[in-house]
Amino acid sequence: MLCTRLTNAHIITMDPDHPVAHDLGIWRGRIVGLDDAVTSLPAREVIDLQGATVLPGFIDSHVHLAWTGLKATTPSVAPCERIEDVLAVVEEAVSRKTSPGAWVDIAGYDQRALGRHLTAAELDQVSHGRKVFLMHDSGHACVVNSAVLDQLPAHVRHEDGYLAESAMGAARKLRPPYSQDELADAIAHAGRICLSEGVTACAEAGIGGALFGHSPVELAAYQLVREQGRLPLRVQLMVAADTLRPVVSHAGDGIPRALDLGLRTGFGDDWLSVGALKIWTDGGMMARTAALSSPYHGMEHAGELQDDPELLADTIVDGHLAGWQLAVHAIGDRAADVALDALERAQNIRPRPDARHRIEHAGLIRPDQLARFARLGAIAVVQPNFLRYFGDDYASIMGEDRAPWLYRGKGFLDHGITLVGSSDRPVTDGSPLRAIQFMVERASASGRVIGPDEGITVDEALRSYTVGGAFACHWDDSAGSLSPGKRADLVVLGDHPRRVSTSRIGDIEVVATFVDGRKSEKAAP
Repeated sequence: MLCTRLTNAHIITMDPDHPVAHDLGIWRGRIVGLDDAVTSLPAREVIDLQGATVLPGFIDSHVHLAWTGLKATTPSVAPCERIEDVLAVVEEAVSRKTSPGAWVDIAGYDQRALGRHLTAAELDQVSHGRKVFLMHDSGHACVVNSAVLDQLPAHVRHEDGYLAESAMGAARKLRPPYSQDELADAIAHAGRICLSEGVTACAEAGIGGALFGHSPVELAAYQLVREQGRLPLRVQLMVAADTLRPVVSHAGDGIPRALDLGLRTGFGDDWLSVGALKIWTDGGMMARTAALSSPYHGMEHAGELQDDPELLADTIVDGHLAGWQLAVHAIGDRAADVALDALERAQNIRPRPDARHRIEHAGLIRPDQLARFARLGAIAVVQPNFLRYFGDDYASIMGEDRAPWLYRGKGFLDHGITLVGSSDRPVTDGSPLRAIQFMVERASASGRVIGPDEGITVDEALRSYTVGGAFACHWDDSAGSLSPGKRADLVVLGDHPRRVSTSRIGDIEVVATFVDGRKSEKAAP
């Protein structure tokens, strides 16, 4: 007897051997068959979907769950557009802290709306002795007050309280770690948001570093939320590369650096597992720290690498030699050069054809870099909603010549490169449907078309959030399509993205989300 049979549905399986179905049978969390194979079988529960569209559950291959949940409960200065309004929010948040030594975290900071960065002196006017930390929405910068600056090592650079990249990390390290309970609550909250948007599995993009979850026992928080029965979707954890340390292992192993006990990609189970090693090579476009091969349009700088390029390359090579899948953060084209050079060096030393190394973001990729991507088998994990919401700004700072190269779609596919959609939530909207809409029409929220030649079809965009995501996370044997034997993770939509006008794809209702064959309670985002 089946546990559940879905019937009277328009099922898009993403499986070329059986692309469309009307019935789907589920037993113990797995798909056992489609159409005639299950239609006549008894089931404990039969759900008539009345013609609704069913797709494989969306896979968001690059998210920050803990940061998303923490941000939701943190005072925010968005969408303030005046310095005085930001300071008023900060002062209100400060007033709620009773301890003079308390840290005051503020979210939603973005200098672009203000016309300039805040200064430590301005924050000092409203901080009343508390330590104030304004997190930039990009996750790549912050502004702090003098109470924080006074505790920073002398070598840490800042500009009137503005700190970017590693300097921000130095400030973050001063703050006491979050507790496991705080992180567990944040992870559970963010997971429910994902479910409401049809996401059934995701890859957490970097635990163990100082920037987001900010706890030396961050992985334990994910174990805790799972043990509590509050992990609502499948999570793969990328591990920050700064957790690696030199090891003395057998010479034949050839492992120069490793995580304790040699833990690496693949450890875990269907619900919680260790994924790629996350390596940051540059910053972000929003903070103007993405590393470019020539300056930002109208500016005198070209961003920055996170470290000396040789040291970055050594980390990439060491991770490869230790058996990790690599997820290399590279937004600018200069950073992509560093990543591709290092991946080529690593594969020459020890070929691993199915390593499935990933370039996270791949925000600005020159035409000459596409063939190298393909030759190395690198996966492009992009965030289409970046251009939907920030595209006007990004296109302006890239200039007319480079704007068409932003967050490519067709260029990757034409070169045989696996294209994977993701959100980087909470940097921007996490909705896969809105991202899919952008991938097809290439239009920002204002209507500006950015790189129209990079537009792809609806089916190709859907593949990037299902089949592509499963491949990138080494889940292709159990997820990404609605095929017999695979997990019964699926999303029910009020309409099919191919049946509505492109401009309406993002507004399609997510009717229900099933994980492990069980319908999840619908949560408001």
